[in-house]
Amino acid sequence: MFGIKKDNLKNIIEFDPDKQYAVIRSSICTGEKVAGFKNKDDGHFTEVMLIKSPSDEKIFRDTFNLTDIKTEY
Repeated sequence: MFGIKKDNLKNIIEFDPDKQYAVIRSSICTGEKVAGFKNKDDGHFTEVMLIKSPSDEKIFRDTFNLTDIKTEY
């Protein structure tokens, strides 16, 4: 999924707020961050985009109309 234009994310990735919630996975060791959605039932994580800067996180929020994003380490 990496390398896809951020304008097309919403058309490619399906987000169902009833079944999924937004998550940013952050590595304790390297600090690398990946935004995506986690299934509420089975915990499956779907990667959406790499977060390199605060502007990337804003794009993720705006693209999927998110107000609350959990961070997991």
